[in-house]
Amino acid sequence: MPPAAPAPPAARPLRLRVAIAGATGFAGQELVRRLARHPGATLTMATASQATSGPRRLPALARLWDGEVRPFDAAALTAAADVVFLALPETASVEAGRAFLDAGLRVIDLSGAFRLRDEARRARWYPATGALPAGVAYGLTEFERPAIAAARLVANPGCYPTAALLALLPLAALLVPGADIIVDAKSGISGAGKTPSERTHFSENHGSVSAYGVLHHRHAPEMEQAIGGAVTFTPHLVPLDRGILSTAYVRVPPGTPDAAVAACFASAYADAPFVRVTGAELPEIKHVAGTNFCDIGWVLDAPTGRLVVVSVIDNLVKGAAGSAIQNFNVMAGLDETAGLL
Repeated sequence: MPPAAPAPPAARPLRLRVAIAGATGFAGQELVRRLARHPGATLTMATASQATSGPRRLPALARLWDGEVRPFDAAALTAAADVVFLALPETASVEAGRAFLDAGLRVIDLSGAFRLRDEARRARWYPATGALPAGVAYGLTEFERPAIAAARLVANPGCYPTAALLALLPLAALLVPGADIIVDAKSGISGAGKTPSERTHFSENHGSVSAYGVLHHRHAPEMEQAIGGAVTFTPHLVPLDRGILSTAYVRVPPGTPDAAVAACFASAYADAPFVRVTGAELPEIKHVAGTNFCDIGWVLDAPTGRLVVVSVIDNLVKGAAGSAIQNFNVMAGLDETAGLL
C-alpha cells in the first residue's frame, strides 16, 4: 500500500497593509516597532503628523524598521493601506479619520476625538469632532470585541481609562449602588506626549510628584461613560519614563467575601490574554513595563466593604499602541496576541 500523501502546507494568513499617521511621537514609534514585525500585517507607510515635516528616520528602530517617516500625505496613505493607525492630535484625527473612512479604509484612532458618545460631553472635551461617523466602536478590547470586529473606526481608549476600567468593570454587579468611586492614578512623563512643556521638563519633574487636572480631566467622562456613574478622578505625574499605576477605591456590601471579588475577575478575564489577576499580591509598574499586560490586584476589608483595587499598565503599550494592535487583530480576525508577545 503506497504511503499516504503528505498534508498540504497550511495556507499563509493574509497580511493586511497598514500605515501609521503620526509615527514620530512616543505612541507612534511604539506602533512602528511592533507593526514592522507583525505576522499579519505589512507596514507600508509611516508619516509624521504634519505635511510640512521633513523626511526622517528613526534611529532607535534601525534594523527593526529601516523605512523613512514621510510628511503627512492623506492621499498617499489612502493608496498604501487597508487599515490606518492615527497617532495624531485630536483635531487632525477628526479630519484624517473622516477622509480615510470616506475612502473605504478602516481606522484605529489613538486620540480622544471619537471616544465619547454623548454629544454634549463630546462638544465640551473634543469640540472639533462634531457628530460621530457611522461604525465607531470604543476599543476597550476585553469588553467590546464584537463591536470592534465589525467597526469601521475604533476609538482607542485613553491610557488612564484603560487601567481604571479594566479594574472596575468586572465589579459592576458587586459594587454598592451610588457609592463613591475614586480613582487615584500616577503616570510616567511619556503620557503627556512628546511635545515638551514646563511641567514635563526634566528639572521640573525629576524628584517631584504633582497632581493635575483635578476634577477637570477629560479622561473622567470617558470612565463615567463606561461605568455609568460618577467618578472622582485625580491624575498625578511621576518621574518615570512610562507606566501607569491606578488605585481605585470602591464599596461593596459589608460582609462580602474576598472569594466573590476573585470570582468577578476570574469570570471577566477567563479568556483575556493580556489581563493578569494577582489577587492580594499588588502589582507594580515594573511588572508590565514594555508589555501589553494589565495586572490587577486588590485588598478587601470585608467587615466594612471597603475595596481597594490596584491596576498597572505600560501607558505606551496597553495604554496606546499595544491596545491599538490588539484591536487591529480583532478587526482582522487574527489571534488577539499577534505581534504583542
